Amino acid sequence: MSQQFAKDQPKGFNNHLQNIAIVGAGGQIGKFITEAILKKGKHNLTAITRADGGSQIPAGVTIQKVDYADQNSIVEALKGQDALIITMGVMAPPDQQSKLIEAAAIAGVPWVFPNEFGGTGANEQAGKDIMLGPMKQAVREQIEKLGKSSWIGIACNFWYEFSLAGGFYRYGFDMKKKTAIFFDDGLTKIFTSTWPQTGRAVAQLLALKVLPEDENDTTLCLSNYRNKFMQISSFKISQRDMLDSILRVTGDKESDWKITKRPVQEVYKEGTEMLKAGKRVGFGQLLYARYFYPDMAEFIEGRDMDLDNEKLGLEKEDLDEFTKEAVRLFETGYFDSEFKQLGVE
Repeated sequence: MSQQFAKDQPKGFNNHLQNIAIVGAGGQIGKFITEAILKKGKHNLTAITRADGGSQIPAGVTIQKVDYADQNSIVEALKGQDALIITMGVMAPPDQQSKLIEAAAIAGVPWVFPNEFGGTGANEQAGKDIMLGPMKQAVREQIEKLGKSSWIGIACNFWYEFSLAGGFYRYGFDMKKKTAIFFDDGLTKIFTSTWPQTGRAVAQLLALKVLPEDENDTTLCLSNYRNKFMQISSFKISQRDMLDSILRVTGDKESDWKITKRPVQEVYKEGTEMLKAGKRVGFGQLLYARYFYPDMAEFIEGRDMDLDNEKLGLEKEDLDEFTKEAVRLFETGYFDSEFKQLGVE
């Protein structure tokens, strides 16, 4: 699509988004996006929920209940929306996102933020290795093929506070047993983002002008990200940095923790074997380990990160503050249900 300008649009064109629909408004990342949009105060926000949905939706958000077996109900809920944000858990029906995208095209929603919170898909081999790349690529292609909406992906890598406290099969830390599995020497740095930073980034993006006013307008616009990824990060850190932060926050000594160093390829391979044996925890292990490979570490999927933090005016965050939040999540039982389901002691 050639560059468009606001001055050339039909009479009545609004160069800012007004109506935003979000799926998963009360979910893990959805609630942070919802809070950030509400705090901005620039949009009318609608939560798309199932008729039997029980998530807590904040005040100030319109609720539209839909039946995923009835496409028309989704289309009606999306009519008049300028953007659709899709956030869904891993247990959501696999065709649910496709139904939303089809309905958005029929309803004429110009912008779709698919359930893309991770990498950019640039490293195709890595995408295949983690088994998510082809599926995510298919979603982006579906949006483009329908030809009614443009997509924007959020490349934020793994969420820090969630991944730090979420068991040995994520960032390698077991807060209950006080053990740490360092991939290789534990010094490989990766990009990682917090939930609040991700929410603020989406809200900032939605608040941008849609198009530049004319040829001389060089300000950042939503159209700069058309069918592309917004790339953000809270921290660029290693497992060693994470452990040091844990020690500062908890007052533990390093001698209180058992540290094991393992080749990252070995950890990845073990994860794949666990998954083949029917152990779901293996997926998390292979997924996280793959991101510490040389072709992924310090980059998002093989490309040096051209971060959009400064462009979007995102604040710098304090590592220990979010390590403290990770400890709180663990201590309050946030992961207990997951650990039980996966058979993690």
